[in-house]
Amino acid sequence: MTSAHPPAVVEKWERQRIRHVHRHKPVININKVDADKLTTGQRIADRLATVMGSWAFIIIQSIILAFWITLNVVAYINHWDPYPFILLNLALSFQAAYAAPIIMMSQNRQAAKDRLMAEQDYDVNLKAEDELKSIMNHLEQQDEVMLDILRRMEGQHQVIMGKLGTTAPEGNPAPA
Repeated sequence: MTSAHPPAVVEKWERQRIRHVHRHKPVININKVDADKLTTGQRIADRLATVMGSWAFIIIQSIILAFWITLNVVAYINHWDPYPFILLNLALSFQAAYAAPIIMMSQNRQAAKDRLMAEQDYDVNLKAEDELKSIMNHLEQQDEVMLDILRRMEGQHQVIMGKLGTTAPEGNPAPA
């Protein structure tokens, strides 16, 4: 059984059909974009901050300090830095004087990167909201189409029942 729909009905639904269009920029990987922009100094600062903020660095430095102090206390070799270890304090002060600003540079850059990530998260959330709205509109349109089909089927059912000479009350089957 073929049923040809009047062209006006089909055209009506074709005009109302929702076509999904992306009106936003594609999502980008902020980490890759940020890594591509890094200068040599920023890469060095990040690497030093990573190394100096590790347990390996702390353990190795502690071993070197213990070795330095032990050699100077035991004095198998000439005392090159006797107690109170002024040369050791100078070396540690020198290390701290350079390490602190380098670590701060890395932290400042990381904070800027975190701000970019938060901004990107916000953009992604907006895009997701836009996509959800589009999906909901599409579902609402499908509901309208289904209701229209149901109304047409109900009308056809009434016509068929009228031709058979039996009219059924709403929701009740016709008596046989």
